[in-house]
Amino acid sequence: MARFIYFSAILGTILSTCISVQVAAQETSANQSDSFISGPYEATWESLKQYETPQWFQDGKLGIFIHWGPYVVPKYLGPFYGYHMYREQTIDIKGNPNPDRVNKVYQHHIEHYGGTQEFGYKDFIPKFHGKDFDAKQWIALFEKAGAKYVVPVAEHCDGFAMYDSNITRWDAVNMGPKRDVVGEIFEAAREKGMKVGMSSHYAYGWYWWGYKEGTDTVDPAFADFYGKPHAITDPHSEEHVNKWFARSMDMMKSYEPDLLWFDLGFSNPEYEEKRKSLLAQYYNQGVKNDQGVVLNYKNISYKPIPDGAAVLDVESGKLDRIREMPWQTDMSLGGWRWSYNDDWQTMPADKLIGDLIDIVSKNGSLLLNVAPDVNGVISQDQVDVLMELGDWLKQNGEGIYQTRPFSVFGQGPTNAKLVLHGNHKDTGYTSRDIRYTRKGQTIYAFVLDWPQEQSSISFNALGSEQHHLIDRIKRVSLLATDKELDWQQDADKLRVSLPNKRPAKYALGIKIELADLPPDVL
Repeated sequence: MARFIYFSAILGTILSTCISVQVAAQETSANQSDSFISGPYEATWESLKQYETPQWFQDGKLGIFIHWGPYVVPKYLGPFYGYHMYREQTIDIKGNPNPDRVNKVYQHHIEHYGGTQEFGYKDFIPKFHGKDFDAKQWIALFEKAGAKYVVPVAEHCDGFAMYDSNITRWDAVNMGPKRDVVGEIFEAAREKGMKVGMSSHYAYGWYWWGYKEGTDTVDPAFADFYGKPHAITDPHSEEHVNKWFARSMDMMKSYEPDLLWFDLGFSNPEYEEKRKSLLAQYYNQGVKNDQGVVLNYKNISYKPIPDGAAVLDVESGKLDRIREMPWQTDMSLGGWRWSYNDDWQTMPADKLIGDLIDIVSKNGSLLLNVAPDVNGVISQDQVDVLMELGDWLKQNGEGIYQTRPFSVFGQGPTNAKLVLHGNHKDTGYTSRDIRYTRKGQTIYAFVLDWPQEQSSISFNALGSEQHHLIDRIKRVSLLATDKELDWQQDADKLRVSLPNKRPAKYALGIKIELADLPPDVL
């Protein structure tokens, strides 16, 4: 028996060494083959500021984000489960513990899985089977919802790759679903003419694991998944930055996405040189492929990219003004919930539609997150809201897609607050809240709630002496039905008569057509 234990230990050591050698060889190979993709862009901010956001992104306005990975297995909290499960106390991202707050995830893991000494995060992966995953079915739903691009989470902070990775063995082809999830989504979406993107949260994964003694996080056999133990307050190591870069380049080259989305961590100063290199090579690849590409970044704690050199993403919030440069917000159908769990609550359609209009009126796009369950099924409540969104866009999408901001974004008492996760603090829109968009000689005005007991509505930006409209108005109509509406333009407002009955659900779209531009106006 002792001899068996001895040889088992030796075999375990050999296997661990072989895995480490294999992973090191993969990473070395990736770095050695990473010759700089040449083109017009150089890895300097001066060069990268020449970037221009492609028209497809400015026109598309609505994308679908998909949070799906091993974190859906426990159906508790969401993607942050792995962050909390190894920590007895709650702790913020700066390493500050909160002794007065019980870590409910840590307690939940003890109650349901026997604790982290018995069951580590990696042990969720075999349970993440995705037996009903159907990329074509997902894409058909997203197309009906009116989405123009789709961005699956390619790798969350846990480091599990949802694509066929050349860098790590911990991917969805080798484990879990044993399918190239991202690849299948890309194929189905591209068949429908949709643009496709990949999100990477890997840089932020530096903060993820609690490295608790006696658990798999400190076992050398799994160091290629959890990384080397370190304190949450330590600067990101050069090794971690290099791994992030190798994985990002692998995603970029292997899948040629139209969009790359990066979470926090990527913004840290430690990534500066690799960040510039990645942008330059991604943009050069786009030029080489005649492919307009977008890279999303966040401005929280650090401003990683000069304005205009990439596309700003506002985390679960909105802007309070028109931004000259295009931007995007990522927002979840589940509010603060990003992956499907037992506490999932789907946002109502009226709020979702109001948010979309508000974002577009300020030159933004909405990346809307959906959350499949462990089987790969999108819950019926999410499907219902997506279909309501799609139905509304069929009637009113003319005033959303391919539009640009008007002179002012809107009027009324409600506006976004420039705070982190501001969407969670919203109180809703009123019938006095109006948003504007523009397409050529047509203005679109959206009334975000139906005005009760009113026979008309006034658009304060469209008066004859406001000078936002120079050319005369020739026709006013309902977007939903093309029914012509009576109107009167005064010095300080445009007053439009409303139909007796509400013509459609949710926000009311009104189309205001102007006379043609004078021929001598450039």
